[in-house]
Amino acid sequence: MKLMFASDIHGSLPATERVLSLFAQSDARWLVILGDILYHGPRNALPEGYAPAQVAERLNPLASQIIAVRGNCDSEVDQMLLHFPITAPWQQILTENQRLFLTHGHLYGPDNLPPLAAGDVLVSGHTHLPVAEKRGEIFLFNPGSVSIPKGGNVASYGMLDGDKLQVFALNDQQVIAEVVINP
Repeated sequence: MKLMFASDIHGSLPATERVLSLFAQSDARWLVILGDILYHGPRNALPEGYAPAQVAERLNPLASQIIAVRGNCDSEVDQMLLHFPITAPWQQILTENQRLFLTHGHLYGPDNLPPLAAGDVLVSGHTHLPVAEKRGEIFLFNPGSVSIPKGGNVASYGMLDGDKLQVFALNDQQVIAEVVINP
């Protein structure tokens, strides 16, 4: 199974356009959005090309291909604009060998883990910091932020292709982080 991950769009139309272009080229089955889709949040500066309603208009035609979770900046008002559900605090994707636990990162995260089995993957956003690593018996994966990167990082997104989780730079597709998730 091939999946694409984007997090922390925060209403940026240029970032959304880039993500959708890469998704169309990727052959990924699902676009997994890890929250903070439309609103920039009170602690963040406005991202480049801030246009929440237009972001919703661009994402909505792909509603049947999007799996999303609610971020700390997402609200019921945002859901009114989007044609795919965003109010679940977490979702799960089951592969043949492991579970991917999807969450934004403000409720569950590396320091507050949900119940996971050995080999499972915690997939989260929220920090805007890319991560792909094994910690103990589980894997941690954060695709970073497509619109407001932090910690000196560039805007980024993630891919699961087979047993490899990778974080790529949004603009030039350089690999930022990767981990192999063998069962």
